[in-house]
Amino acid sequence: MKNPDRPDRNDNAIPELERLVAERTQALEQALARAQALYEQAPCGYLSLDGELRLVNINQTLLNWLGYEREEVLSKLDLLALVDASCRTLLQTRMELLRHSGRSEPMEVEIRRKDGSQFHALFLSTAVFDEQGRFLHTNTNVMDISDRKAVELRVAAHNSFLQNITDRIPVRLAYYDKDLICRFANIAHASRYGKQPNEMVGTHLSQFVRPELLPEILPHVAEALSGKPHSFEAERVDKNGSLNYYEIHYIPDFRYGEVEGIFIELHDITERRRTEEFVLEANRDLEERVRERSAELFQSEQRYRLMVDALQDYCVYFVNEDGAVTDWTESAQRLHGHTRSQMLGKPYSQLLAAADAGEEAVDPAQALLSAKAHGQWESRGWQLRNDGSRFWAHTVLTALRNEADELQGLSCITRDMTAAKSLEDVMKDLNHELEKRVAERTHELVTANKHLDVFSHMVSHDLRAPLRHIASFVSLLQEQMGESSDGLALQYLNSIAKASKRMSIMIEGLLEYARLGRVAIESQPVPLAPLVGGVIAHLKQENPTRSIEWVVEEDLPIVRGDAMLLAEVFSNLLNNSVKYTRPREHARIEIGWKVDPVNGRTFYIRDNGVGFDLEKAHNLFVMFQRQHHSMDFEGTGTGLALSQRIIERHTGRIWAETASGEGCTFYFTLPFEGLEPELDSPTPALAI
Repeated sequence: MKNPDRPDRNDNAIPELERLVAERTQALEQALARAQALYEQAPCGYLSLDGELRLVNINQTLLNWLGYEREEVLSKLDLLALVDASCRTLLQTRMELLRHSGRSEPMEVEIRRKDGSQFHALFLSTAVFDEQGRFLHTNTNVMDISDRKAVELRVAAHNSFLQNITDRIPVRLAYYDKDLICRFANIAHASRYGKQPNEMVGTHLSQFVRPELLPEILPHVAEALSGKPHSFEAERVDKNGSLNYYEIHYIPDFRYGEVEGIFIELHDITERRRTEEFVLEANRDLEERVRERSAELFQSEQRYRLMVDALQDYCVYFVNEDGAVTDWTESAQRLHGHTRSQMLGKPYSQLLAAADAGEEAVDPAQALLSAKAHGQWESRGWQLRNDGSRFWAHTVLTALRNEADELQGLSCITRDMTAAKSLEDVMKDLNHELEKRVAERTHELVTANKHLDVFSHMVSHDLRAPLRHIASFVSLLQEQMGESSDGLALQYLNSIAKASKRMSIMIEGLLEYARLGRVAIESQPVPLAPLVGGVIAHLKQENPTRSIEWVVEEDLPIVRGDAMLLAEVFSNLLNNSVKYTRPREHARIEIGWKVDPVNGRTFYIRDNGVGFDLEKAHNLFVMFQRQHHSMDFEGTGTGLALSQRIIERHTGRIWAETASGEGCTFYFTLPFEGLEPELDSPTPALAI
């Protein structure tokens, strides 16, 4: 039964419980507020994603980084809209893995802010499941690693710069830590093992060094790891099988007083070793050559001394720059008669004799100056012997200089030219007599030329006048006799007319031959193609009924000479070809040329005519000499003689190759350049 005067314990417990609940609730709310404040203001970002990657929760720190308001992102944006496009595929793959396994590896992504800028972030994500194991959402810790990324980029750039520098040096460079793990290698070091530098980083030294080399290398490595730099030379066989030499340095890497690793440098000294071996061998060879050369020099000096002392008509002695004798040889003693003791230290000028009247005296001081300035000085003059007699000497003073162009003295070579002096005097007398005779002969030639001019004038006028009278009277008699029945008289008259005409042509040829000896050659460029073409055109007009094949080379050159005279040569030679191919039903005449390196250009004119016996044609180019009878072929025998005279005036020559019945080829040469100078006093009378 309840006592009314006693309070009920339950009535007192309820307010107390409510108070405790209220205090606990307030404490929880405060703790939750503090937790929410810590969540919202955490130094890193937090976000939660549902199965569709939509944001279901995000803290204020991450909102501040992104520049969004909370209501702009929650349940409205998915995470893919906030990350860079390059990271979306990887992010989806990681979220699938997270939904199935509950965890995933940290992932670096680039997040885009509301203003379009980006920053690097590290995602650390876990999955939240319900009691039945169904995926609810993810909790992701977002850390801003932009500063770390910038540092990494700078470090990577620095490492790349360092790698580029070390890759460009020929030294093989590597760094191994104290566990002999490779931390750095340049391209030269890595290529020795057939790898790239990044492939070597993180691998142990023993993976690259051949097992048989490890016992040799490891003691050096241990010594370097103990803090002692070590250097040595070694032989190594490269991947091509060739033997190379290296200078190897192991350098300890001290940090805070401890060795953290070693630097390895390999310098390829193969070329140096080979050069050293070559130089060593060359030095041995040089020493041997020096010994041989020294012996040769000694022998040469002995031969020189014997040669100098044995000279008969010459002598050699030496003076200093002041002209004092420093070395007096036996040849000098023999030529001058002075002993060595008499001449050593004495001026060489005491050997010179006074010049005769009309001769130039030798100045000893000027001779020394000229020899020192120009290297050599020579003169001719009288010199004295010890007995006071004189001899005519040719003296050569030569300055002797070493490789530094320092004057070491002068050599004096003297030759006894007394006999030559006497011969020279005789030659002067003979030359004087010869000049006198040349003057007389020149006078005779001038007189002969005057007589030749008189003869030419006489032939031109006095001999032509009677021929013209004969031809005129024969013509009058032929007209007077008319159709006379005296056939024999008419035949005699025709013979006289032909003979007078032939004689006139021969006189004309003779005058032309003489004229060619005196005429001045007008040298000028002459194009032969149009010249030959003109001659051929004239011959075609004169022989319209003949069947003649003309074969002319298209590239006939331009020569230097007298155009009119060269045209006469081609006219004479082509006329001959036309005349002596008359018996042929089909005549062929060729004109060509070739280069003769010695004589210039060689031209030829070839035909298929009757030819002649060349062995009997000794007088082929003599005036009025013919190789065929006048009854068979007309002509006076002047064309070839005139052609030869013209070609010779052009400093060329002409010849023929032929055989009876096999045609004939005439050759003649013309020089490349101009003509020889004209003679002042030609003597054509001798040729006539």
